[in-house]
Amino acid sequence: MAKILIVAEHAGGKLNQATAKCVTCAAQIEGAQIDVAVFARDAAQLAAEAAALAGVTRVLRVENAANAEPLAAVLAPQVAELAKGYTHVFGPSTTFGKDLMPRVAALLGVGQLSDIMVVESPWRFRRPVYAGNAVVTVEAPEDRILVATVRTASFSAAPQRESGQAPAPVESASVSVELPTHTRFVERSAPTTGRPDLQTATRVVSGGRALGSAENFQMVHRLADKLGAAVGASRAAVDAGYAPNDLQVGQTGKIIAPELYIAIGISGAIQHLTGIKDAGTIVAINKDPEAPIFEVADIGLVGDLFTILPELEKAIGA
Repeated sequence: MAKILIVAEHAGGKLNQATAKCVTCAAQIEGAQIDVAVFARDAAQLAAEAAALAGVTRVLRVENAANAEPLAAVLAPQVAELAKGYTHVFGPSTTFGKDLMPRVAALLGVGQLSDIMVVESPWRFRRPVYAGNAVVTVEAPEDRILVATVRTASFSAAPQRESGQAPAPVESASVSVELPTHTRFVERSAPTTGRPDLQTATRVVSGGRALGSAENFQMVHRLADKLGAAVGASRAAVDAGYAPNDLQVGQTGKIIAPELYIAIGISGAIQHLTGIKDAGTIVAINKDPEAPIFEVADIGLVGDLFTILPELEKAIGA
C-alpha cells in the first residue's frame, strides 16, 4: 500500500489550492493512504481546511514558532524526519515546492522526481521535458522513498468532503530534529494589488513586448481589473521592464491553468506556451496573423491591440 505524505502550502492563514491539487494526484494511486502535514506556528485552522478535503486520510499538525514563515532550510529537516515510514512525499511544483522538496530529497539521500503530470502506477509517472515538447515516462525504484513535486496545472483541486461526511482526523505531530540557525526570516516584501494570485486565478490577462512600454502595459492592468483577473506577462515584456518578474508566465516563470487566458501582444514562443498549455480557453490578440499563439488559441483577434483593447474595455463596461 502506498503511504503518501503531502506537505501543505499555505499563505495568509489559508491553505493554498496547490495542496488540494496534490491530493488529487495522490488519490490516483490505487489504495493510497494520504496524510497532509501542515507546518506552522498555529496550524489549527489550516489543519481544519486540509481535513475537509476529499481523499485525505489524516492531517498532521507540526506546530513550531520556527515555522511561522515557510523557510525551506527550516522546514526540510522536519519534513525529512516526518517522512520516515512513508513510501511517497509530495509537494506542489510551485515556488514553495521547488525550494523545499530538493532539500528534503537530499536529506533522505534520494533523487527527486519533478513535475508529475500523469500517474500510471504507484512508481510510474509521466512528466514534461523540453519545455513541454515531449513527455517522458519515469519509473522510480520501489525500495526507496519517492520525493516528488506535482505539476499543479495538470490536476484539478480535490473537492470538499460531501455534506454530512466527517472530516479527516487531525493529530499533533512532534518532530525532534535540530533546526539550522544559518537561515532566518528578515522581512516579506510583496505588492498589494488586490488582484487574484497569478498561480491560482481562474482568469488571467497577460501582456507582451508589443505593448511597447511600462506605461502602455497599464492597459493590461485595466482590462484585468474589469474582469476580476490576475495579471501576467511574457518573458520579453519582463526583460523589457514593462512588468516585474513575479508576473512572468512560461517555462522560466509560472506554469498556470486558468479557465480563461487572454494573451495581448504575445507572439507565443514555445517557452511561453509551456506555461499556459493547460488553460481552459485561450484568447489571443496580435496583429501578426502568423503568430504561433494562434495555433493554440481558442479565439483569435488579428489586429492592432491599441485599437482592440479600448473597444474591448468599452464592451465589458457596457
